[in-house]
Amino acid sequence: MKNIVILISGGGSNMAAIVRAAERDRWAERFGARIAAVVSNKAEAGGLALAKALAKAHGIATAVVPHKEFPTREAFDEALAKAVDAHAPALLVLAGFMRILTPGFVGRYAGRLVNIHPSLLPAFPGLNTHQRAIDAGCKVASVTVHQVTTELDHGPILAQAVVPVLPDDTAATLAGRVLAQEHQLYPRAIAGWLSDTSCHIR
Repeated sequence: MKNIVILISGGGSNMAAIVRAAERDRWAERFGARIAAVVSNKAEAGGLALAKALAKAHGIATAVVPHKEFPTREAFDEALAKAVDAHAPALLVLAGFMRILTPGFVGRYAGRLVNIHPSLLPAFPGLNTHQRAIDAGCKVASVTVHQVTTELDHGPILAQAVVPVLPDDTAATLAGRVLAQEHQLYPRAIAGWLSDTSCHIR
C-alpha cells in the first residue's frame, strides 16, 4: 500500500477534499494507496481538529511538530521528516503548509513532494497572488499543482485550472472561487500521479 502523508498549517479544506476523494474514488482499490497521516506545524490549526475527526472514520494518524519549538529551519525540518518517515510515504502532499522547506528536506523527498499554489505558475509565485493578479489586470486567475523543488513555487507542473477574474472581484472573492477549484484539482492531480506511479511499478 502506498502511503500518502499530508502537511497542513491552517483550515485543512484541501486536505479534507483529498481524503474525501480517496474514499469516493477508491484509491486503495485502484492505486493501492491510502491517506496514512496528517501532520501540522501548528497545534491550533483548524485542519488538525478536522483531521482528527476524519481519522476516526478513515484510520488516519495525526501529529503535530510545532515549528516554534526549534531554533533553526534545519532542526524543524529534521523533526518533521522523522514524523513523516514514520509513515513511509510514497507521496508527501503540501496542503496549505505555510513553511519554506530547506533544500535538505526537499531533496529527501524529491519526486514525491507536491504542492498547490493559487496562481498560473510561473506567474505570481509567493504570497498575495489574488491581489497581484487583480492589480496586474489579469482576465483569469488560476491554481497550479506542481512538484516541489528548492526554488519557491517552481517545479514540474502536474495540473492547472483557470478561473475568470470578474470586474468587481476583490482578493477575497477571487480567492473563494479559486479555492473551490483547488478542492477539485488537487485530488485529480494526485490521482494522476498515483496512476502514473502504478503503471511504472507494473
